[in-house]
Amino acid sequence: MSQRQAIFPVNRHELYDQHRYSAAIRSGDLLFVSGQVGSREDGSPEPEFEAQTRLAFQNLAAVLEAAGCTFADVIDVTSFHTHPEAQFETVMAVREEVIGDPPYPNWTAVGVNWLAGFDFEIKVIARIPES
Repeated sequence: MSQRQAIFPVNRHELYDQHRYSAAIRSGDLLFVSGQVGSREDGSPEPEFEAQTRLAFQNLAAVLEAAGCTFADVIDVTSFHTHPEAQFETVMAVREEVIGDPPYPNWTAVGVNWLAGFDFEIKVIARIPES
């Protein structure tokens, strides 16, 4: 059985240390990425929703890259939304720019009432490509 390995992006933000969690855990050829939000380097939320969503995807991309992955390696997505109906169009527009061509990953979207000051969070499971 393989050991789990913590993965962090090069320019990790303060939230990992403030809340004591890993950006991702590698277990075998799977990468389990913690929820990524649109946080600035100091851990504060990006105030404008579209910019916050883009930053969440950028933060996710940085974690994937640190593990040798891209969005093409993502197999499962869970996203959390504080106002799903109002946010759906914006999230889908950013998603279209980032996710790429089919086959698309599984995706579950969940409406929530609290994300610690954020309005969008995204977590994924990816398969790490053979090197």
